[in-house]
Amino acid sequence: MTKGITQHVETVVIGGGQAGLVMGYYLAQHDHSFMILDAGSRVGDAWRNRWDSLRLFIPAGLSSLPGVPFPAANAYFPTKDELADYLEAYADRFNLPVQLDTTVESLTRSGDRYVLEADTHRITADHVVVATGPYHHPNVPEFAPQLASSITQLHSSEYRNPDQLPKGDVLVVGAGNSGAEIAIELAAYRRVWLSGPDTGHLPKWDSDDLPRWLFWFDGRIFRWLFTDLLTVDTWIGRKLKARGQKGGDPLIRLTPDDLERAGVERVPRVEGVVNGTPRLDDGRLLDVNAVIWATGFRPDVSWIEVPGLRCDADGSPIHDRGVVEDEPGLYFLGLPFQRSLLSATLVGVGADARYIATHLRRRADAGETE
Repeated sequence: MTKGITQHVETVVIGGGQAGLVMGYYLAQHDHSFMILDAGSRVGDAWRNRWDSLRLFIPAGLSSLPGVPFPAANAYFPTKDELADYLEAYADRFNLPVQLDTTVESLTRSGDRYVLEADTHRITADHVVVATGPYHHPNVPEFAPQLASSITQLHSSEYRNPDQLPKGDVLVVGAGNSGAEIAIELAAYRRVWLSGPDTGHLPKWDSDDLPRWLFWFDGRIFRWLFTDLLTVDTWIGRKLKARGQKGGDPLIRLTPDDLERAGVERVPRVEGVVNGTPRLDDGRLLDVNAVIWATGFRPDVSWIEVPGLRCDADGSPIHDRGVVEDEPGLYFLGLPFQRSLLSATLVGVGADARYIATHLRRRADAGETE
């Protein structure tokens, strides 16, 4: 298509990762048109492009999307490439209308319809589900450019393997799941400091000794605990969400003991730079050759220019279980703690997608009867 050609689709899903695909699974059960737009050249590329040794934090028996079990033993932790291939097969299995190599540059509104400007053409839609997830712009401290030019700096999204780094000591900033995993991998080759407060951890899941209750009744006990109990609807869920927003998500599959055994040295957070050297909260200066910023991402919805969308102080869209109440027909899916602790994971995104699909269908049916 050439720029300027317009097509209309009842529902557009932006993002073809696990959130977008499971949204497509539920939309396909309704009798209206939809398409899924993704910037990648293959379904699953967002996972293929992450660091080489990455494995899921949740075992295969609890990592299935609706309709298709993950093709691995229950207690196996899939690699990122195995997950990418699973997502690609999932899209093929249900013949989901994924349009690849398509970047949505802007989302606006014209009358009763949304207008999406893609890099090749224009699309109008009655409903839009933004399923691009939480990984938009790497979040790096403002003082990062003050580090000496001799110190190699990478954000965790750029990290692939230890060979990218020069010889010498490494500081990993950010003690959440990504930072802890990368620190343990690097500690096999060099001295590693891990900066940041302890974010806590969930009970350890060892592939050789996973608690059997995880898989009872096809994992329904696990799903109830993490996707029904630990939600924004419960006191304990809201408390856990607030803690995560302040200090990062709790470690999954790893514990502080694992870090200690690997030789990773825990240090306070990095509070600035002195003469090109990172300075810790306790005043220490660390002489390192590389810094990995495992400091998460900043949300970016600046490309969405519709009057009813509001954001919180961090720039995240304000919603109720993914529904933007002041902007009818606009939804978000795959956000951290959208409803539950695992909303941004394979095991949790299905419940959120089903809820949105039901809400969307009711809105569409109401429009048909007006």
